[in-house]
Amino acid sequence: MQIGMIGLGRMGANMVRRLQRAGHRCVVFDRSADAVQALVKEGAVGAVSMQDFMGKLETPRAVWLMLPAAVVDASIAELTPMLDADDVLIDGGNSYYKDDILRGRALASKAVHYVDVGVSGGVWGLERGYCLMIGGDPVAVSRLQPVFLSLAPGVETAPRTEGRTGAPGSAETGFLHCGPSGAGHFVKMVHNGIEYGLMAAYAEGFNLLRHANVGAIERQTDAETTPLREPDTLRFDIDVSEVAELWRRGSVVGSWLLDLTAHALQGDADLTGFGGKVSDSGEGRWTSIAAIESGTPAPVLTAALFNRFSSRGEADYGDKLLSALRFEFGGHHEKRG
Repeated sequence: MQIGMIGLGRMGANMVRRLQRAGHRCVVFDRSADAVQALVKEGAVGAVSMQDFMGKLETPRAVWLMLPAAVVDASIAELTPMLDADDVLIDGGNSYYKDDILRGRALASKAVHYVDVGVSGGVWGLERGYCLMIGGDPVAVSRLQPVFLSLAPGVETAPRTEGRTGAPGSAETGFLHCGPSGAGHFVKMVHNGIEYGLMAAYAEGFNLLRHANVGAIERQTDAETTPLREPDTLRFDIDVSEVAELWRRGSVVGSWLLDLTAHALQGDADLTGFGGKVSDSGEGRWTSIAAIESGTPAPVLTAALFNRFSSRGEADYGDKLLSALRFEFGGHHEKRG
């Protein structure tokens, strides 16, 4: 099948490579000419502009956008005049699901199909495959099934769930049509909210392991330092890298994220190459908003999001005010260092 890919960053370029390995014909475009040429050398058809890109696609076209959420609408606005009836426009980035609903309605007025695809797999997806969460009308989704099958990890990548019988469904292959426009990115949004929570749980747990020897560290004796009641009970020098390896084998907290944790700790358990400022690209915020709007309790996911804000210094002013208030009512001087 022929498909066009706009956006050749960490995800888009490797998705093209995986598709080409499966025999699909890819037309590619990116603002970076170097990114385009790198894939041309691997067999893709390159384009130098949006117009050139659209002209190299067979009709009805399948155009996949793999772009940051902030630029998707501008790209769609540029493409819309060049789209014809029965073309399919796919957004595989991390867009807000409510935007998908509006885009789907607008493009339907031109008889253009809109499909939103939440993609999980990261930089490892080229070899492992991509988990795909899909929204859009059934006609377009069915037409794109060969593409989804090639991108997805495949049935063999996980043991079959006990009780499932008969031919494997698409979810067991690694892709699922979740519903109409917006449904795919809604599921991906919640997926990423869960990801925030899982990552925070691992981070907090391993941080606690790192502090298990606090009883062996000499502490100041003053009014501003909480004394350890039983310092002898916190004198464990635990190798967090080895614990990560241990938990990968037979533990109920085993996961791919734990595998990645072990990989990160293996080379540098002190994580000296990282400053600890954790970004959020939107999905965690949207998950919390959806939880509030639907009246669904999600304290873990929301706390994980707020922790990311704190990691970037967004709590600094509030922390200063807390310190100032302690001084105001109790004369407590802030400890330095």
